[in-house]
Amino acid sequence: MTGTLINIATVFIGGTLGCLLGSRLPERIRQTVVTGLGLFTLAYGISMFIKTQNAIVVVLSLLIGIVLGEWWNIEKGLNNLGTWLEVKVLNSTDESSQKRFIKGFLTASLLFCVGPMAILGSVQDGLTGDYQLLVVKSILDGFAALAFAASMGVGVLFSVIPVLLYQGGITLLAVQAQSFFSEAMITEMSAVGGVILLAIGIGGLLELKPIRTANFLPALVLAPLFVALLAWLGIAFK
Repeated sequence: MTGTLINIATVFIGGTLGCLLGSRLPERIRQTVVTGLGLFTLAYGISMFIKTQNAIVVVLSLLIGIVLGEWWNIEKGLNNLGTWLEVKVLNSTDESSQKRFIKGFLTASLLFCVGPMAILGSVQDGLTGDYQLLVVKSILDGFAALAFAASMGVGVLFSVIPVLLYQGGITLLAVQAQSFFSEAMITEMSAVGGVILLAIGIGGLLELKPIRTANFLPALVLAPLFVALLAWLGIAFK
């Protein structure tokens, strides 16, 4: 859990600095910074996806995962969680303020939790105690939190909750899962994560098209299951 705790600390520190500096940064600078992060997210998502060894696994995971996500309405659940946090913690009922809080919470949470470093770093931390990969991720997340909080406000700070639950949960389960997860499973999970990052960049950061990105998340769970199924059927990966 050491790596995850470091990650939480950097996100909180970066987010706090962003909140403090946000009002002092010109709007055009904040917009350009978020645009830059959006473009980087697109590029990073593409780099993750092109490493897939079986695009069919990715597309099936996404299609079925999206159907499940829409059925369970994960996006609405996270929106409700963000609204509850703001009302309870900040005692705010202003509609525009709530939308800004929710956007910061969702965008930061999804970006910090989705990606190969979150998965591989947490597994490595749990299996060997080596948290160097999560330290690298923590530095990147800290700078991203500063930029996000300057633009989208205090909601970014509360992204430490899903980071703790997601990465901490993977770390705690890593020892139990080591006999199940293979390199191919991690690769396809990362490829699915790349597509989700593309959705975050397009819908959450660049705001080119509204996308219910949170409803894509079940695909991350389905990808390794499909890989296991193919292995059971004797279909090998390259």
